[in-house]
Amino acid sequence: MKTISNSQLSIRVSPHGAELCSILANNKEYLWQADPAFWKRHSPVLFPIVGSVWDNEYRVDGTVYSLGQHGFARDMEFTLVGESTEEVRYRLESNAETLKKYPFAFCLEIGYRIQGKQIEVIWEVTNTGNKEMHFQIGAHPAFYWPDFDEAIPNRGFFGFDRNDGLSYILISEKGCADPSTEHAMELTDGLLPLDTHTFDKDAFILENEQVRKVTLYTKEKKPYLSLHFTAPVVGLWSPPAKNAPFVCIEPWYGRCDRAHYTGEYKDKDWMQHLAAGNTFKGGYTIEIND
Repeated sequence: MKTISNSQLSIRVSPHGAELCSILANNKEYLWQADPAFWKRHSPVLFPIVGSVWDNEYRVDGTVYSLGQHGFARDMEFTLVGESTEEVRYRLESNAETLKKYPFAFCLEIGYRIQGKQIEVIWEVTNTGNKEMHFQIGAHPAFYWPDFDEAIPNRGFFGFDRNDGLSYILISEKGCADPSTEHAMELTDGLLPLDTHTFDKDAFILENEQVRKVTLYTKEKKPYLSLHFTAPVVGLWSPPAKNAPFVCIEPWYGRCDRAHYTGEYKDKDWMQHLAAGNTFKGGYTIEIND
């Protein structure tokens, strides 16, 4: 576990999954501390898929492969390849084990850089093979609700960098989505009220680059923390029917399969494509507002 700090915040990162495990600022913890009674992770990186593939199977050139939800990177040991007072960086490279599940050679680097009250999350995916690579990558950070009180249904609010015409889709079955049915995001005074029943139907998935910033507000409508991103999809989630102490804001370069999808992996919705020798650069920024 590596710790980097400045005068305003401190973060900890584990080599297991190159996962961000703590954000300390203002004498409090912002990142969920992985109580397995609710959810055993902090902020896993999702690679080479986001969400689920139908029946945990996908096809590359007609060959069927098996892959569990969110892929394998979050459960693998990364190698520390860079460390300074403001940044830490880890690397995972394809091997015989990954090639059995995912037939593409790759190098995945994940970095965390701090400045003031911001954490820049850096993703670099390099195609180290000799054929075009197809992949998805996404974030799944969980943040404590501000001033959580399990007896009070109100949790706070979400705000966006756009407050009209927003829509989302839902998970329909077997962890896969129904993109054919869109639901209007119902805002009140430009904010989405959040309570114990907001996610009763699972995650809200906003597609098509509708927003580039999501802010979590306190019950008093004060900005608490924000995520800035360029990813085309973002998921919003808290475990359904658990009255969990946290909520997730998840920028994704990808998305779970649409329900009943059995086509080629490369033709999945929101697939990223990378020529041999090329590098994809992505990520997002967490900003502590309070």
